[in-house]
Amino acid sequence: MNKEIRIGNHIISENSPTFIIAEMSANHNMDFDRAVAIMKAAKDAGADAIKIQTYTADTITLDCDDSCFQITQGTLWDGTTLHKLYETAYTPWEWQPKLQKIAQEMGLEFFSSPFDLTAVDFLEEMDVSAYKIASFEINDIPMLKKIAKLGKPIILATGIAHLADIELAVKTCREAGNENVIILKCTSAYPAPYEDVNLRTIPSVAQTFDCIAGLSDHTMGSAVPGAAVALGAKVIEKHLTLRRADGGADSAFSMEPQEFKEMVDNIRKIELALGKVTYELTPKAAREREHSRSLFVAEDMKAGDVFTPENLRSIRPANGLHTMYYEEILGKKITKDAKMGTPMSWDLVDMQ
Repeated sequence: MNKEIRIGNHIISENSPTFIIAEMSANHNMDFDRAVAIMKAAKDAGADAIKIQTYTADTITLDCDDSCFQITQGTLWDGTTLHKLYETAYTPWEWQPKLQKIAQEMGLEFFSSPFDLTAVDFLEEMDVSAYKIASFEINDIPMLKKIAKLGKPIILATGIAHLADIELAVKTCREAGNENVIILKCTSAYPAPYEDVNLRTIPSVAQTFDCIAGLSDHTMGSAVPGAAVALGAKVIEKHLTLRRADGGADSAFSMEPQEFKEMVDNIRKIELALGKVTYELTPKAAREREHSRSLFVAEDMKAGDVFTPENLRSIRPANGLHTMYYEEILGKKITKDAKMGTPMSWDLVDMQ
């Protein structure tokens, strides 16, 4: 897979800043102005991109009350049907070109998760810069094949995927000639328990599929995204809402703007702290080293006095001989008078 991928004006690579996506999902609560406010909050919080979802209840499922269409998996949405949930959660398609234009004016990348072939056609008319494949759609091979042939970057979430599902998705993209694939570790629980996240999978994903890896996160707080970046994640996706108290299909596990900003700020600090592999001292550390240990005369001494543990000590600062010579000097005589606080040097030691 390509190790340098461009999404709009952003380059994503091993050496680039983490690409941070704010997922709007259903948090607009069917209010266009609220959707715009979420995008502004994303920009103000430091996000690089806003992501929406492109489906209707009828394009994603059937209006059917049979048992297999009931939500009963112990989720936030138990007690309704798939169709009824998506009727309240979808982003109206007529909004999407308008939202794209506003996002671009804000300087945000704008793209979407399509959920059927008609959504792909619609998004292509908008000329989105990338496609996100939701984890529940990773096994929709006809749609994935259609998207891959477009040649645009593909971000794959893996929350409900077996390893074989990921392998098939990657194979599908490659056979279509698309090597611009980013794979996100994801835990499909809302919110996701920390013990189920298994962040150590991120470097394994990068190595196994020879790709850029990242995290689509549904945990509460920003600890998990920060740790993911430390483990090599180059893309972070988090749900964003204005206030969890406002409700909505995804509000319970979404970040509020200040929390999102804190996450972005922490990620940028982590990137600085990660730095590079080096054993060299920084200029500041080199100056601090002057306060390290070394050997000093610890009592007033006369020429001919013998060095003892009382009058020869390892102390701060580092102006004297290295402490490795301590035992070698003990028992020898001093060559001249020296006051307490004199840094040790070889010309003070009678080596005979």
